Amino acid sequence: QVQLAESGGGLVQAGGSLRLSCAASARTFSSYAMAWFRQAPGKEREFIAFITWSRGSTYYADSVKGRFTISGDDAKNTVFLEMSNLKPEDTAVYYCAKGLRATTRPDYAYWGQGTQVTVSS
Repeated sequence: QVQLAESGGGLVQAGGSLRLSCAASARTFSSYAMAWFRQAPGKEREFIAFITWSRGSTYYADSVKGRFTISGDDAKNTVFLEMSNLKPEDTAVYYCAKGLRATTRPDYAYWGQGTQVTVSS
């Protein structure tokens, strides 16, 4: 089983920044997409952003557009999520995912275990 491991979560004050990382334990596809989702207690898993390196494209949810940036190091099979101007409503467990194609739906083949992001004043 391919493993994805998120890191970089933690506690940050509102308006602050965090950088999340997600590294895959093994390469699976020659062309693939990686994405970030988040899930707050009592809420459905929410799409944040994806990156399709084969096409060099990125896409963001409206809720984070302009504040979050997804990027990756394809050679290291790693994706990042740079978060700025964080708000309390950004508090959630953040998950990375990997699949053959980019989608805003949570139907990726591989998922990480999640990393907690807590934003407070």
